[in-house]
Amino acid sequence: MILRRMLAIWISKATCVVCKLAGKQGVTLAGKIALKIDPKILMELSGQVRKKIFITCGTNGKTTTNNLLCSAIEAEGEKVICNHTGSNMLNGVVSAFVLAAKWNGKLDADYACIEIDEASTVRVLPYFKPDYMILTNLFRDQLDRYGEIDITMELLKKAMHMAPDMTLVVNGDDALSAFLAKDSGNKYVTFGIGKQCQQEKENAREIREGQFCKCCGEKLNYHFYHYSQLGDYECPNCGFKRPKLDFDAENVKSGGKLSFDVDNREIKANYRGFYNVYNILAAYAAARTAGLELKNYNKVLADYNPQNGRMEHFHIKNTDVLLNLAKNPAGFNQNISAVQEDDKPKDIIVLINDKDQDGTDISWLWDVDFDRFQDMNAASITVSGIRCQDMRLRLKYVDIPSRLEPDVEKAIRSRIADGTGNLYVLVNYTALYDTHNILKKLEQEKA
Repeated sequence: MILRRMLAIWISKATCVVCKLAGKQGVTLAGKIALKIDPKILMELSGQVRKKIFITCGTNGKTTTNNLLCSAIEAEGEKVICNHTGSNMLNGVVSAFVLAAKWNGKLDADYACIEIDEASTVRVLPYFKPDYMILTNLFRDQLDRYGEIDITMELLKKAMHMAPDMTLVVNGDDALSAFLAKDSGNKYVTFGIGKQCQQEKENAREIREGQFCKCCGEKLNYHFYHYSQLGDYECPNCGFKRPKLDFDAENVKSGGKLSFDVDNREIKANYRGFYNVYNILAAYAAARTAGLELKNYNKVLADYNPQNGRMEHFHIKNTDVLLNLAKNPAGFNQNISAVQEDDKPKDIIVLINDKDQDGTDISWLWDVDFDRFQDMNAASITVSGIRCQDMRLRLKYVDIPSRLEPDVEKAIRSRIADGTGNLYVLVNYTALYDTHNILKKLEQEKA
């Protein structure tokens, strides 16, 4: 068996190298090949993790939360394996372990931080039993792929039952996540933002999931919302309500930078986007629940360089560029809020694809508050990607003019050559890797 494992590792590593030389990511293919050669390789390698295994699930924020958690644990002097690229289905998870293994088939890791697609949890957990699951939130996402949100919840519930000793670290501000934790039978802890810190008028038009109590079906009463359905809720019929928060972010400040207090510590980060408070808090809550001190967490946040299009910064000639993923209504609305926090003149490129991984149904665009683009001092808005015409039509319905350029590289070059010097590029899933590579290439070109 060790020879089969070694062969799987060798061929997978070689495959990944070849794919990268060809300009492809290659992570998913490497994992697929490893499983073909050694179907038990994930079970064998995950069993070599010396301490704890974390998995991160949820509609939005998985990659950022998982990567932050990995960086925080590494700052404690531990060795960690992580699927940094966000390849989060079975083959991607396998690849994370295989590519981290040595040529002799051995894995040198104290912890594992593994992001898993919600629908893939039932395929991954037969191979190993995590110690902790972080559940960031549950929003509507890709109806043609996931179906209604109840289907996702049922899959997660089944996965939780596969690992009854796994502790859940859940967003208590999300009624859907809180119900799932309560209903699972697993031990759980909660994180959230206990007091209102956002003006309600900013989010009043949002589509909100989970408005009805999962325990009895009654419409939930909300004392306040943070955004989407996240907030302080209570059922007037059965008494189901937001649980007491084990990790409660207080004195929250957002804008050009984020800060909040938790556990009598001040946490600070140089990020935009109120939603990142939840990502930072989730990673903190998971590590602290596992007994890690996190003495260096603020340094981790100061040094952390977002990757793979999650608030990733580039500087090209005289233009600052921010690349961010926006793949569903809740995520896109929070992207818009983050861009609004920058009051300088700016150019915006929105790229929409409809490949299988994006979801071929793009009707979700009509649930995004694009009319707020009118209030953000945008010098230009360019639509790009396979469904750029649909995006242009969506903007036309709220009286926002846009430029049409299906080729994102041409769109970016145009705004760098003749723009404000402040460019935001918002893309959905399949465009992320290619756009990242385009921006890296342009960054390396001589001025």
